Amino acid sequence: MARQRSIFSLILVLLATFLFSCGSPSVATAPPSYTPAQLAKIEGYVPDVQVVRDRADELNSLIQNGEWIKVGNFIHGPMTEARLNMTYIIPNLDPQDQPKARQITKDLFNHLVKIDQAATVGNTDRALSNYKDVIVDIDKFLQLLPKTSS
Repeated sequence: MARQRSIFSLILVLLATFLFSCGSPSVATAPPSYTPAQLAKIEGYVPDVQVVRDRADELNSLIQNGEWIKVGNFIHGPMTEARLNMTYIIPNLDPQDQPKARQITKDLFNHLVKIDQAATVGNTDRALSNYKDVIVDIDKFLQLLPKTSS
């Protein structure tokens, strides 16, 4: 009798294992990539970055007119403020986008430094070349942002 119970228990264990293994797994939904708090923080800084991007033509005309003091003021004022806002946005981005965003802000900084150096010596061509790179950097950064905040 004891032997029949152990065989019966073994059959029940095998049957239960078989039934559990044949069951379909529940589909796990991925958590939202951005929390409402992250979106709120991002949306708080994006308008300031976008305003500077929209005002970038001012920097272009200042460079072309050779108004080097105003070029320096624009770089150290609105452009630096936009870069600062970009650094505030980075921790709230998806982890896979953060290294790209950090690299973009480093590139932006380097291009701003080159414009400032060109302004110091009055090199219009070098300043315009780096101005174009600044615009590309800002646009790349804005493309990394979640669609609801752009």
